[in-house]
Amino acid sequence: MALQENKSALEVIPRDSEKIKKIWKTAGILLAITLVEFVMAFTMERGLLLYFLFIALTVWKAKYIMMEFMHLGEEAKPLFYSIIVPLIFLVWLVIALVKEGSDIFLMRW
Repeated sequence: MALQENKSALEVIPRDSEKIKKIWKTAGILLAITLVEFVMAFTMERGLLLYFLFIALTVWKAKYIMMEFMHLGEEAKPLFYSIIVPLIFLVWLVIALVKEGSDIFLMRW
């Protein structure tokens, strides 16, 4: 077995300005979507349209976060769809369970 030398020097890698710009762009897009949700929460009346818009924007943000921060944007499309399609079905399941639960609750009274 050969002994490895202990390197005490730190290698400094120069900044990649393209990656920094991409991070700021991603943060800006997510901030804009969040601000739209925030404004909608205080200006629109409660109802099906508001809930649908919240769910759509939340799924869009989740998709964007997965594509950018989890680096799925550069991966193969089947891998991307294997994550997004179950997410859509999961959202549908939650909506269906809430609807059925409220119907059962109303039937009992």
